[in-house]
Amino acid sequence: MYGMLLESVQYFVQQEYGDEIWQKALVMAECKYAVFKKLHIYQVYPDHIMSNIASALAKLTSKSYDSFMNFFGHCFVRFFSNYGYDATIKATGRNFTDFLESVDNIHSQFRLSYPKMKSPSMYLTKVDRNGCILVYRSKRMGFTHYLMGQLDQIATEVYNLELECQVLSTETGEVDGKTIVIVTLRLNFDNTHYILAKQVKEEAHLRTISKLPPFNCDLLLVLFPFAILFDPAMSIVAIGEKLTQVAEGGHKLLGQPVSKYFRLRRPKGINFTWKNVSNLRSVMFEIEVLRTEFTKVHTDNKELLVEKVENLSDSIEVDGKNISPYASRRDSQPGVKNILLKGQMLYLTDVIGIIFLCCPVVNDIGELPDQGLYLNDMNPHGLAKELVLAGWQNNSKLELMFDKAEQRASELETNLSLLEVWKKRGDDLLYSMIPKPVAEKLRAGNSPLSTCQTFDSVSVMFCELVGFNSSTVEDAMELVSTMNAVFSCFDSLMDTFNLYKVETVGQIYMSVCGAPEETPLHARNVCDASLCMTRHVKQPQIPSGTKVDVRIGVHSGPVVAGVVGIKVPRYCFFGDTVNTASRMQSTSSPGMVHISDSTKKLLPKDKYIIRNRGVVKLKGKGDMETYWIFEDDLTDGID
Repeated sequence: MYGMLLESVQYFVQQEYGDEIWQKALVMAECKYAVFKKLHIYQVYPDHIMSNIASALAKLTSKSYDSFMNFFGHCFVRFFSNYGYDATIKATGRNFTDFLESVDNIHSQFRLSYPKMKSPSMYLTKVDRNGCILVYRSKRMGFTHYLMGQLDQIATEVYNLELECQVLSTETGEVDGKTIVIVTLRLNFDNTHYILAKQVKEEAHLRTISKLPPFNCDLLLVLFPFAILFDPAMSIVAIGEKLTQVAEGGHKLLGQPVSKYFRLRRPKGINFTWKNVSNLRSVMFEIEVLRTEFTKVHTDNKELLVEKVENLSDSIEVDGKNISPYASRRDSQPGVKNILLKGQMLYLTDVIGIIFLCCPVVNDIGELPDQGLYLNDMNPHGLAKELVLAGWQNNSKLELMFDKAEQRASELETNLSLLEVWKKRGDDLLYSMIPKPVAEKLRAGNSPLSTCQTFDSVSVMFCELVGFNSSTVEDAMELVSTMNAVFSCFDSLMDTFNLYKVETVGQIYMSVCGAPEETPLHARNVCDASLCMTRHVKQPQIPSGTKVDVRIGVHSGPVVAGVVGIKVPRYCFFGDTVNTASRMQSTSSPGMVHISDSTKKLLPKDKYIIRNRGVVKLKGKGDMETYWIFEDDLTDGID
């Protein structure tokens, strides 16, 4: 289904139930699309999305699935006025029944704007003063209440009627090998105006007919040279004179099944039967003339064609693919391509038959030779000739515009996919510079000053790479390569131990735990990460084979944090705790983790081996008692 249907659902669910319910429904429905807006309206989505959303909303609220599908139908009618489609409904007819009889025609007109639309088919079987009986046929299952919601909203909003819908029966059928659902609905509403208008029309016809003499039915076959007349048994009774020429002798077609030489194209989703044609007489029909059958019957030198179309159930191999005989018209020679007829079905009481009053669908002069037609074959009393000539002049421009529109639509779909990819990449880059909770505040429009926050207790870790120098250009390149390998390894450990990487300055790597996401285990997480870093620093494959080591210092205490900078904003930490952690690192030893007394007090006593280093003089801090920390499996042989 097109995105406009889902956009209407999103808009009104958010408006009436709130964005929180909508987001929960998307998660429960396992919908990977987060939004259906603007450029998404012409994108085609799977049919099950709407059903899944309705089921999810039913679980989140006290309402049923059917009530939400009915609500979605109301939403669509209330929403499509934004695109001017309400004007089409208002212009369809004076009464609600006129609209119901013309729904298929409306869908047919919209198929150019929405070529992938899977529209249902509807017709009326009984009309009275209290309403009518509507038969709804669709390939989509579970959308009956969605239709009922649409009809109710249209009756109320456009025709100012109170509508009551009742499902009389539901059954399934099969058309062209596809399963369809057939629902019979009783629509109760005040239909007095339609019945009175119909009576006035019939009375006017009776007065006119009484003054005019009857005419021969053959006159219709002259006025409409491509007309087809068939009886309730769906046998051909007569055909128009031009169609007789196309068939090279129409008398051989008389008495034959109409479905043998003609295929129903529109309305879609129905079989070519007397009942369906009778019920849909107000709908524009499109019928395809199967020229291969005419050629098969009337061509003397027919060995090649008979071999290809000897049995309509057999497939034909074209370019290595098996296709239906109907598709052979695209590869057929000029003059034998199928003709598409478009027109209206009219019931003739005198002969108890239905006549198809139609004309060929020809876009420009270039199509006439392919179909074996001429301008003189067109209806002389209509505008068929003028339309063909006009199409000849404008068709090239329309084709160019259509190709450009198709190209832009394809580019749009590609750009939408790329937009999602680049948005994710942008988010990943942003979250690498600023923590996600802080970034979301800035996105919401909050001032950078609002991100400043005091944390009573965090653990700060500084780690320095040692074991090499960069006195030459070659050494500098080796240093960069080594730092990239080691720091990439450290980056992968940050998420594992819930640490936030603050920055790297030269050969020093700084990280914090306990801010911006507070946790009472910050000292434990930092020490676990530090001990893990001392082991992993030896694992990366350094191109030059240089052996590197780290010296780490950890201190715990209060800090102040906030976003600093405009061009390259960073989430920075300030306070004496940061300075002390830096001094702990500078006085540490290679391969060792140096912690302060405040950090030691926050660690569990039975998890680590902690050795007193003694009193260490720290620059700007004076004498402090510090400690080495080890894991159990790393303490063997240490004095």
